[in-house]
Amino acid sequence: MTPKRRSDCLIERRPSTKFAAGRVWIVMAAIGLAAAGGIKAQTSSGTVGDLTGNYQFLGPNDNLALLQEEGMVKGYIDVMQGESESDVVLSYPITIGSRQGDHVEFRTRRIHEKYYRFSGTVERGKAQKKGQPDYLELAGELQLITHNSVTGKDTVDRRQVVFKSKGES
Repeated sequence: MTPKRRSDCLIERRPSTKFAAGRVWIVMAAIGLAAAGGIKAQTSSGTVGDLTGNYQFLGPNDNLALLQEEGMVKGYIDVMQGESESDVVLSYPITIGSRQGDHVEFRTRRIHEKYYRFSGTVERGKAQKKGQPDYLELAGELQLITHNSVTGKDTVDRRQVVFKSKGES
């Protein structure tokens, strides 16, 4: 038995070029299909195009009205005063508001030493069609800032909230 030359051993162990090219093709096809499936899943999950609409706010008679224009968020918050204060509805206009992707932020004007600040995301709700209640949701942190004019200090009441769209009537 004669020993094989080193170059002969390497040639015998090397797979054929056609077989190696076939494996590469299969791997590339699998990666392409996985990527396409991921893209389809992201677009079908429903990114929110426009968040304009009315949303339920803190109380049953309170309202958050939003208008989105070119990344800017405008609107107001109508809040019924408690029984101890009066029957008056206070309307807090949004003075600063923006949307970048699904992230939404806004701040209202100060009325009676109070104002609201929100930071969160806009998401699809449980409703299937635009115009139905709970088609959109705003989820995030709401802050109620109260300014004490005597001490000059602010107190911040923070809470996690989900505001659901009211739908069209």
